[in-house]
Amino acid sequence: MQQTNFNQLLLEFLAASPTPFHAVEQMAAELDRAGFERLDERQRWQLKAGGRYQVIRNGSALIAFTLPAEADLAATGLRLIGAHTDSPCLKVQPLPERLKQGYFQLGVEVYGGALLNPWFDRDLSLAGRVSYAAPDGQLGQALVDFKNPVAVIPSLAIHLDREQNSNRSINPHQHLPLLLSQPGIDGEKPDLRGLLKQQLQRDGVAVERVLDFELCCYDVQRPAMVGLDQAFIASARLDNLLSCFVGLQCILADQSGGAMLVCNDHEEVGSESTTGAQGQFLESVIERLVPEVEERNRLIANSQLISADNAHGVHPNFSDRHDANHGPLLNRGPVIKVNANQRYATNSETSARLRQLAEQEQVPLQVFSVRPDMGCGSTIGPLTASRLGIETLDIGVPTFGMHSIRELAGRDDAYSLYRLLRRFQNRR
Repeated sequence: MQQTNFNQLLLEFLAASPTPFHAVEQMAAELDRAGFERLDERQRWQLKAGGRYQVIRNGSALIAFTLPAEADLAATGLRLIGAHTDSPCLKVQPLPERLKQGYFQLGVEVYGGALLNPWFDRDLSLAGRVSYAAPDGQLGQALVDFKNPVAVIPSLAIHLDREQNSNRSINPHQHLPLLLSQPGIDGEKPDLRGLLKQQLQRDGVAVERVLDFELCCYDVQRPAMVGLDQAFIASARLDNLLSCFVGLQCILADQSGGAMLVCNDHEEVGSESTTGAQGQFLESVIERLVPEVEERNRLIANSQLISADNAHGVHPNFSDRHDANHGPLLNRGPVIKVNANQRYATNSETSARLRQLAEQEQVPLQVFSVRPDMGCGSTIGPLTASRLGIETLDIGVPTFGMHSIRELAGRDDAYSLYRLLRRFQNRR
C-alpha cells in the first residue's frame, strides 16, 4: 500500500470512529471482509491451523489473530501489536437534562485526562451505544451517531472576565454542560432518551423505549492534511486510533500466521475493566489458543509485544518541556519510549531488536525519555507485560496537542510505523 492511500484510509477511519464502539465496528467490518471469522466468548471455539479469527468484548475492545498453517505456535510464538480504542473526551451523564435560563443543556463528565479549553466554541455532536426495548419486548443495542452539530459549549465573553487569558480555571460541572437548544423558559422538559429514540428510528431501528446509553461528545470537524505542504495530519482521537488503524492494516496483510492485534479499551482511565489491559481479555484468548499450561508458557516465552501509543513530539513553542537529547520531531520516524521507572516496558534487548528491524526496513527511529524532573505517562505495555510476562516494547508516533479535541501528527510517521510493524510481524 502506498503512503498516500494509507493516509487517506486513516483519515476515513478516524472520521468514522467518534467512539470506541464505532472504532471497533469499523475494524471488525474490515476483518470480516478479509475473512477473519468472528468468535463468541460464550461458545466453544473450533480453531484451525491457518485460520484467521477475531473476538470482540463489550463492543469496545477487539482481538484479532492469525494461526500458522503448519508451524508449532508455542515454538514460534506470537507477534502482538497492542493499542487502545478510547480517547479523552466528554461523556454525557446518566441523568443529564438541564433547563436553565430557557436553554436545554446536557451535563457531562470528563473522561480521562482531557485538555478542556479546546472544547469551547466547537461544533459538537453526540455518538455512542444505546440499549433499548424493542416493540416485541426484546432487549437490543445499537450504535447511534447524530453526525450533525447538535451542541456547543460557548465561551464567556472576555468583557465579563478580563482574566481569562491569564488565569482561566474550568469547573467541569459548572462550565462544560452542552447547549443544545432554546425551548423557552416554559418550554417542554428536555428528554434525551426521546431524542435518541427518534435518531435510532431514523436509522431504521425499531425502538419502543430507550433504556440506557453511553454517549460521547465529539467535534464534527473532519480529519485533514494541513500545512503549506500538507505535512501534518490533524484530527481528533489520534491518540490512539492512529495506532489501532496501523495495527489493523498490519494484521490484514499478515499471511504467515502467528500475528495478533490487541485493541483494549479504558487505557485513558487506568485500564482496570473487563476490556482494559489490566483485565483478563487477552489472557483468556491466549488460554483458549493454547489450553495446556506447559505449552502456553512456551508460547508466552517465545512471543513479543509492541505496544503502540502516541509519543510527545517536542513543541517548538515549549521545547523546554523536553530533555534536550530526547525531543522527537514530527515526520522523523516512530519513537521508542523509555522510562527507568517502568512507565514504559522497553528495555535494551527489546529496543535493540527493533533498531535492527528498522535498519532492515530503512525506517528512521527516535527516542523519548521524559525530562527527569517531570512525571511520565504510561501505556498498556507495562500492564500487559506484568500480567502475562510477555517481552514488550513501547513505541509511538510523535504528536502535538495530545489529549486535545484536535491533535497533530506527521504525514510520514504513521506509514513508517506501519512498515516497521509489518517487518516485526514477519520476523520469525
